Amino acid sequence: MLAGSLSLSRYDTSTLSRLEGSILITQSNLANTYEELGRPEESNRMLRDVYSGFLRLRGGESVQTLGAALNYADSLSSLERSEEAKTLLRKIMPVAPRVLGDCHELTLKMRWLYAKALYEDADVTLDDLREAMATLEDAGGTARRVLGGAHPTAVGIAVALRITRAKLHARDTPPSSA
Repeated sequence: MLAGSLSLSRYDTSTLSRLEGSILITQSNLANTYEELGRPEESNRMLRDVYSGFLRLRGGESVQTLGAALNYADSLSSLERSEEAKTLLRKIMPVAPRVLGDCHELTLKMRWLYAKALYEDADVTLDDLREAMATLEDAGGTARRVLGGAHPTAVGIAVALRITRAKLHARDTPPSSA
């Protein structure tokens, strides 16, 4: 009798885990809907909960958790909460290459978003711009090689690199006197 109930409890735990994962995916989709409806704060709260849920359910080294973290960081960045986005990205960026590899699209997107959070920060420093440029140059080369130059991620990284270069150039070029 005991063996049968142990087996049932394992089944229930496994079933509950799958069900909870499905609920988190549904919440993520709902967060996307909130964003599309112009309700970014609600979307952000839901994406935070989805990330926390996957972190608890799957741990910090699962593809689902890393994807949820990226979505949450992107939401923070969109809300101009760059310090929070950078903090989260600094936490998860070292995990992604170890779990997924340096060439995985999710790893490349994290690096792209991190550089974007650096250069879009209202208090961006020259060092931040240099770090963003180095990050984008490296990620861009990998993205072009692995995904191809026309892939949306490679194109997005290239656009971000142009923006970063322009910001660096504007910082390095003294204003002309009229």
